[in-house]
Amino acid sequence: MSAPRPDGTSAASAETGSLVGVKTFDDLFQELTEKARTRPEGSGTVAELDAGVHQIGKKIVEEAAEVWMAAEYEGDERTSEEISQLVYHLQVLMVAKGLSPADIWRHL
Repeated sequence: MSAPRPDGTSAASAETGSLVGVKTFDDLFQELTEKARTRPEGSGTVAELDAGVHQIGKKIVEEAAEVWMAAEYEGDERTSEEISQLVYHLQVLMVAKGLSPADIWRHL
């Protein structure tokens, strides 16, 4: 059996598609929306939102390049980490623009 991850899941549960203890896209969006609303002191999310759409966009471009490089030259674990960071910054942009997951899903 795989060692548990910090979020309480194991690699085995992640590989089989089990979402026990795993944050979903919607969970992350709700968390970011709440941070935007409550503006906790020292929040990186709040700082990124305050920096504006231009800076968020630059971060998205940076993270997209890191996803590509990880996929090309590093392993699956590193690629997964980079994809998670890209998803985070995309969601910060969604919050900044007032978009919801439903706004995105209708284009898929």
